[in-house]
Amino acid sequence: MWRRVLGCLRTNPVREMSTSQSTFAGKVAIVTASTDGIGLAAAQALGKRGAHVVVSSRKRANVDRAVALLQSQDIGVTGTTCNIGKAEDRERLLQLTLDQCGGVDILVSNAAVNPFFGNTMDSTEEIWDKILSINVKAAFLMTKLVVPHMVKRGGGNIVFVSSIAGYQPIQGLGPYSVSKSALLGLTKVLAPELAPSNIRVNGVAPGVIKTRFSSAIWQNEDSMDEFKKQLSIKRAGETEEIGSVVAFLCSEDASYITGETIVASGGLASRL
Repeated sequence: MWRRVLGCLRTNPVREMSTSQSTFAGKVAIVTASTDGIGLAAAQALGKRGAHVVVSSRKRANVDRAVALLQSQDIGVTGTTCNIGKAEDRERLLQLTLDQCGGVDILVSNAAVNPFFGNTMDSTEEIWDKILSINVKAAFLMTKLVVPHMVKRGGGNIVFVSSIAGYQPIQGLGPYSVSKSALLGLTKVLAPELAPSNIRVNGVAPGVIKTRFSSAIWQNEDSMDEFKKQLSIKRAGETEEIGSVVAFLCSEDASYITGETIVASGGLASRL
């Protein structure tokens, strides 16, 4: 048991870690939906700063690929399959983390779906159930699972990955936009409740980032030209730029920040 725990917390045997590499030394981070895109970038950002990261995805091949990548970057990593919408998968993800790493200090809730594009009035009950179940309810239920274990460690950090769509709805993505607005509210609700336990709750709201999830926007020249008209920084963002925001929010540099969502959108309007 202790050998497994120490394996999660080991440092680089070749050289002493720099300040940035030791930011999260001894910390364990669960990042959901973390084998690609923003989730993977968040895992990399935390891992390169010393955390042992637990990554997950619904497909084993994606998990294996992400684990191999992170290991090649000298990041301590554990990987497993997980459908975040299933209670038994959430519980298994947490139990694996406890068994192999001894606890959890950070949760980055990144899992989200969007099975619909079109006029919101054409969306069905099934679509709303799917989007709200994964994007909002599962995010809360995963948080509820990990909080008691953060308390045992003396505190922790939770980061919800929202979206600029939560502030400025994107045409065709009505139900998805509503779900991301709900995460802004969930951040505000949980922050004061968990603060007495030394747990900070924050969020990040990415704009148009170069991920497979948003490729229909940034790979379409006409669509991107329209977005650029609203941007101060005239380009799509990179996943690493969001990962860095996540790492900041989980660090002691952000020790007086809770209940906030940082918008990383290149200057896109972000007021409800």
